[in-house]
Amino acid sequence: MATQEVSGGKKGTATGTGPARGGSAEHTTTLGGGATGPGEPAATRGRTSIADAVVVKVAGTAAREVPGVRDMGGGLSRTFGAVRDRVPGGRPDVGRGVKVEVGERQAAVDLGLVAEYGVPIAGLAREVRENVIDAVERITGLEVVEVNITVHDVRLPDEEDDEDEDGRGDGSGSRVA
Repeated sequence: MATQEVSGGKKGTATGTGPARGGSAEHTTTLGGGATGPGEPAATRGRTSIADAVVVKVAGTAAREVPGVRDMGGGLSRTFGAVRDRVPGGRPDVGRGVKVEVGERQAAVDLGLVAEYGVPIAGLAREVRENVIDAVERITGLEVVEVNITVHDVRLPDEEDDEDEDGRGDGSGSRVA
């Protein structure tokens, strides 16, 4: 596992390297650590590492909390997610539609979402951006430098949720009772 460490208990002094974006190793960012010894305050003894997956989950959860966000991800991502959600014992993927790039002290977030029909998209994007920035900065301590939002679709009131009336979602719903 590659890590990036911030030494001396201060953000900003980095040692070590992580994989390039898209690398195969899990990437973590280490905040405030390195001091040891009985004379050091307890709060500075050791290191805190934050995996990229943590930032993905925090950002995805924060985006979904905003009223007007119907779903996350593009078309193919939502299709796979719908299948995954139907598998017994499967859990919803809170990271669907979320990509992050995490540096030593900062993070950038890319979100793809589906909006509810009638919700002003510019206002929705502003609220999502504010909620994601607040949550990531508050929970991880990383500075969020940007949140890019792509609205992939708008869910119309008469569109059903990934299922037909018979609940199978395969397009073979009966038209007669």
